[in-house]
Amino acid sequence: MILAVVFAVLAAGSNAVGTVLQRRAAVEVPDSSARLALVRHLLRSPIWFGGILGVVFAALFQALALSAGRLAMVQPLFILELPLALLVGSLVFRVRVSAKAWFCVACIFVGLALGLFSAAPSGGRDQIPGVWWVPTLAAVSGAGVVLVLTGLRRPQGLARAACLAAAAAIGNALTAALVKSSMAILADEGATGFFLAWQTYGFAAVGSLSIFLLGYAMQGGPLIASQPALTLGDASVSFILGVTLFAESPRLGMWLLPAFLGLALLSYGVFALSRTRCLAKCIDRDDEEAQQEEQHAAAAM
Repeated sequence: MILAVVFAVLAAGSNAVGTVLQRRAAVEVPDSSARLALVRHLLRSPIWFGGILGVVFAALFQALALSAGRLAMVQPLFILELPLALLVGSLVFRVRVSAKAWFCVACIFVGLALGLFSAAPSGGRDQIPGVWWVPTLAAVSGAGVVLVLTGLRRPQGLARAACLAAAAAIGNALTAALVKSSMAILADEGATGFFLAWQTYGFAAVGSLSIFLLGYAMQGGPLIASQPALTLGDASVSFILGVTLFAESPRLGMWLLPAFLGLALLSYGVFALSRTRCLAKCIDRDDEEAQQEEQHAAAAM
């Protein structure tokens, strides 16, 4: 399990680096660049390729983490991508991290550690009987479709961004479950079984769709709406899939109180950090737009 935690943290860090570097490369493109000029500029940018490399390594580390550990334990650790993106972005963009942001980062780390230590999922299985996938795919797909349709019917703003990001979060959680199943097939049956398994092509398709939905979520509203829905939604759905689909057993009884305390700290840290201007400057939009979105989010709340 320690190895799985290490790989999960490396995946979160790699994705954070990749996100920041891609944003840095996009920022360096002249505002007047046409779409084709933007593509040409990015393809010639070593920073952009560094960002892509970070995303590739993140996917590799995620697969290794899911292969070595339990879904309910591994996937929530990817929440660390959010504070790590802030830390990396503050260095790359030379953004001063406010005292409030540091406090939010501390809440995320402490809340995540307390929650996962209290839950401590155990047991589980690597392979899922085929019949279990049918209701799982139906339930997950149905929830995702409802969220997408609801979000697309809303004007740009908090509700639209939150719904689309939540749909992307469900897709990410399902992708992780399919990756874990595929890695088990790879270990048992080798490369032939891996490339013949429907789960392999399933996680590629669902993962691509999730990236597409996340892009629409980021365009559809402020970071305060999309980031918590994405971050907490992915962790929550992954935990549920780990318990129900992979038969992983969390600790109950007296452990529920510290687990819920950790969840409360974690949720506060994610929501509060998503409202900070320094995070928006590092991974989302420019400072002026971020400030306007903060004002709109505050007025809506």
